[in-house]
Amino acid sequence: MSALPESMTAIEIVTFGPPEGLQPTQRPVPEAGHGEVLIKIAAAGVNRPDVMQRAGNYPPPPGASDIPGLEVAGEVVFAGPGVDGSVDGAAVGDQVCALVAGGGYAEYCVAPAALCLPVPSCLSMAEAAALPETFFTVWTNVFQRGALRGGESILIHGGSSGIGTTAIQLAKAFGARIFTTAGNQDKCQACEELGAERAVNYRTENFAEVIAEATGGEGVDLILDMVGGDYFVPNISSLAVEGRLVQIAVLHGPKVPNFSILPIMMKRLTVTGSTLRPRTVAQKAVIADELRDQVWPLLEQGSVRPVMDKSFALADAAGAHARMEGSEHIGKIILTV
Repeated sequence: MSALPESMTAIEIVTFGPPEGLQPTQRPVPEAGHGEVLIKIAAAGVNRPDVMQRAGNYPPPPGASDIPGLEVAGEVVFAGPGVDGSVDGAAVGDQVCALVAGGGYAEYCVAPAALCLPVPSCLSMAEAAALPETFFTVWTNVFQRGALRGGESILIHGGSSGIGTTAIQLAKAFGARIFTTAGNQDKCQACEELGAERAVNYRTENFAEVIAEATGGEGVDLILDMVGGDYFVPNISSLAVEGRLVQIAVLHGPKVPNFSILPIMMKRLTVTGSTLRPRTVAQKAVIADELRDQVWPLLEQGSVRPVMDKSFALADAAGAHARMEGSEHIGKIILTV
C-alpha cells in the first residue's frame, strides 16, 4: 500500500447560514484510534442533519469532527489498534460503508470498525454511501423502537426522502401495509411504485382523512414522522388502538399547541422518538449487527436497494445542499470523491 498523504481536501462550514457557507479546504488526514479504521472515501451521503449543522442548528457531539457528513463508502486503508478484521469486518483493503458522527465530506474519514458494513456486491460505491444513515435510522425507529410486524400498517411521512424510500422498502419486505405522504404527484407515484398502497399528496389532501377512509376508521399501527409541529394532532388521530408514533425530526417545530392527551390514554398509544448521532458506538453497533443479519441479505438479493436522486462532486457540496433544501429530490443525494 502506498504511503498515506498528510493532508486531504475536506468541506468545512466557513459560515453558518446558506449553502455557500460550505467551502473546500485542506485538512490533515485524520488518524484512526483504538477500534477505528481510516477509510479512503469514494462517496458520501448528504442528509438533513448535515443541512441543520450547516445552518448552525445541529452542532456535532463532543469529540466528533466539525466536518459534516454522517455516512461514507470507500476502502479501508488503515486499521487502528484493537481492530480485528475477522470480527469487525473492516480489515485493510475491505470495501465498506460506515456510519460516522461527522467527517464524511472529505477524501478520508475515520470510522468505528463496529459501524462498518460490507458494500453489497450488487451496489456501486455511491449507492453504498446512501445506506448507513438511512438504514440505521429506519431500522432502529421502525423495527426496534416502533416494533413493526408483518401484517401491521404503517404511515411514513416524507415518503420520497432517503428515509422514506428506505422505510417503504423495508416495511414492504417485512410484510406491512404501507401508507405515505409526499409533496407532489411524481413523488407520490414513486412511493407507490416502491410499495406504498396509497401515497397522499399533503399539499392537496388531508392525510388523516385519507387514512381514516382507507382503514375503515381504525387507523394505522405505526407512524414514522419527521415533521412534528402541526402534524402531531392528526398523527394521533390516525393511530389505531395500541398504535405507536415514532418521532425522528421536527421540520415543523417541536411544539404542539392546544393538544389534549386524552386520545393517547383512550387508545392506549405509545409516543416515542429518538436521535441517532449522539448515541454511543456500542449502542449503534447493536443496530449494525441487526442490519448485517436481517437487512444486508435483502440488499445482496436486490430486493431492497437505495433510491438515488443526484450525485455532486465533493467540491460542490453547496450545490448538494441547495438541492436538498429545494425539496425536489426523490431518494438520496450523494457526494462523489
